[in-house]
Amino acid sequence: MPNLILFLGVLAAYLIGSIPTAYIFGRLLKGIDIRQFGSGNVGATNTFRVIGKIPGLIVLLIDMLKGFICATYIADVFLFISPVIRPELYRVIAGLAVISGHNWPVFLKFKGGKGVATSAGVVIGLIPKIFWLGFFVWGVIFSITGYVSLASIVASICVPVLTLVFGKPTEIVVVTSFLCLLIIYRHRSNIRRLKSGEEKRIKLFKK
Repeated sequence: MPNLILFLGVLAAYLIGSIPTAYIFGRLLKGIDIRQFGSGNVGATNTFRVIGKIPGLIVLLIDMLKGFICATYIADVFLFISPVIRPELYRVIAGLAVISGHNWPVFLKFKGGKGVATSAGVVIGLIPKIFWLGFFVWGVIFSITGYVSLASIVASICVPVLTLVFGKPTEIVVVTSFLCLLIIYRHRSNIRRLKSGEEKRIKLFKK
């Protein structure tokens, strides 16, 4: 029974991650399937490009919130019911489950976003100080280049390095390293466009 309860917690995290925020906003605000526009990605950046700045920001925050809630509150609720595993490890597992839901959502036939915002939410829940350092790196790269994809890739590389520098637990180092590789893999089309000079920049203050 304890293992079943913990499995239900992981399943809950996956289902929360599977909520396709960008897709829902596209349907509600524009009556469109966002997968048919822009980059076709079901994420905040494509929402920003296709629907607008405010909807894109809201989608970003909701997707981050999904990761944060599942790696903290949802995990802690199920740990309280069935405390048979180390809290840090279970939070990591719940975090991976919500990211998996976002990337491979059951509600969209397992074709979702790239997981950057949801991963960021998980990192906030697990290691908030390192998140802010990673966010600073993201902001610097984005402000210089205008490329969200490049900023996300560089920041994702910095996070596991910082976990090593600050001596975080092994499971944190492992999960952030895995997320780094996953984010790079999910951005392989962006990397090709960056190499060919075809990647589109985003200008936050463009009129």
